[in-house]
Amino acid sequence: MRRVAILGATGSIGRSTLDLLEAAPERFELTAVTAASNTAELAAIARRTRAPLAVIADEERLGDLRAALAGTNVHAAAGEAALAEAAVSADLVVAAIVGTAGLAPVMAAVRAGRTIGLANKEALVSAGALMIEEAKRSGATLLPIDSEHNAIFQCLAGQDCDRVSRLILTASGGPFRTFTREQMACVTPSQAVAHPNWSMGAKISVDSATMMNKGLELIEAHHLFGLPEERIDILVHPQSVIHSLVEYADGSMLAQLGSPDMRVPIGHVLAWPERMATGARRLDLLEVARLDFEAPDPDRFPALRLAREALKKGEAAPLTLNAANEVAVEAFLAGRIHFPDIAATVEEQLSRMDQPLPRSIPDVLALDARVRRDTAAQVEELAF
Repeated sequence: MRRVAILGATGSIGRSTLDLLEAAPERFELTAVTAASNTAELAAIARRTRAPLAVIADEERLGDLRAALAGTNVHAAAGEAALAEAAVSADLVVAAIVGTAGLAPVMAAVRAGRTIGLANKEALVSAGALMIEEAKRSGATLLPIDSEHNAIFQCLAGQDCDRVSRLILTASGGPFRTFTREQMACVTPSQAVAHPNWSMGAKISVDSATMMNKGLELIEAHHLFGLPEERIDILVHPQSVIHSLVEYADGSMLAQLGSPDMRVPIGHVLAWPERMATGARRLDLLEVARLDFEAPDPDRFPALRLAREALKKGEAAPLTLNAANEVAVEAFLAGRIHFPDIAATVEEQLSRMDQPLPRSIPDVLALDARVRRDTAAQVEELAF
């Protein structure tokens, strides 16, 4: 029986994780569930699963959560300390809080030496060096849930990366893969969140549309697998059947294939080092028939270039990239800036970045807040 906590239980990753846990009650015990502000859904999840702890990040919603859980044995809590408590309550923590809001609870789990199923790429992008150093000290295990990094993890099969020539992250290309720059200038938020292959939240879907998600994943892969930027490639693969590849020193190339269903990588992490049934649709290669590949276009998708530049520059550049992107995406989803303004805003913030790498989580969060304030001010100048 593996004890599991879900940080971000009401999001797409959280819901998929719950599907798998509830389908195998003999294998898993749920210790805690958390959400940002959706008290109604969080309470429904806690009631249904009988998780002993439910945490809402927004402290002002604690009263609503307690009322929704009245008459149950579920303990309701709120705030940063309660999120940390949830993160250390289990053997395996599924970290699915979007953005840097998930950084502090993830680090609490790392310090406690837990196994972390990492779906929050922003935590590694913003504080990757700190997290990897802490994991080495505490003995924590980081298991990637992102489909691309999970694919690499499976292809490595426990082998050291010193035998690897390069990692190849695949990208669907998003909904605007064939759009011209003129067409992308006119896209709407509803178009940007309509991913052709994957079912994801709004922020992640926009990141896929700009291909910033692939830039963030490049930085994440660097921290997870220890390879430099020049040994990590990105390849557009519209079918989303091959999730990533590993090329070895002898010229062999291994790929992980599967249907575009997040239950596959989540199930791999939940059962690791074993396997479990996920209910995902089986891949029919005869139906797929062909696999296409193309190089990403850095002119139409400048976010990829910005991510590589940030990783090369180091220091606080990756943190700046991520924080500026989050603010810009939020502004785009609110209909306040145009789609191309997202990358332009991030590039401007990177040009202003003059901070060294923060050496503590409070310093990371303080700098993150500063970048967000600066980006918000820049967005106000662009807003229409």
